[in-house]
Amino acid sequence: MLRLLWAASVRTRYFLRRYMPTNILLDRIRTRRGLKWGLPAMLLAAPYLLAANICTNLIADGGPGWLNLLVILFIWNALKFILNGPVSLTHLIRAHVHEASERRRVRRRSDAMKSARYATIGS
Repeated sequence: MLRLLWAASVRTRYFLRRYMPTNILLDRIRTRRGLKWGLPAMLLAAPYLLAANICTNLIADGGPGWLNLLVILFIWNALKFILNGPVSLTHLIRAHVHEASERRRVRRRSDAMKSARYATIGS
């Protein structure tokens, strides 16, 4: 039974990561080229919060109860975008620091090779 539940959760996660638009967009933002779009993508939380507000108003006016599921979904997606902005910013800063240190290391190695080459030529 536990094995069946585990398999079902893995397949559900795979389906959601593969076919849900917000997850696809967040996966693209988490790449090195997409990190710069993390903060602007936070603005996508506003339409989700607006849609959640509209559904909440519809429910309060006597709308169907299944709209509660949409409210939860909209709020969840908004939270994903809001939290992904600062996370992508920290990853971007970390990537810039790593790339700068890598460039510095390559430059130092190149300078050391040049000075060694000149030392052997002059001898």
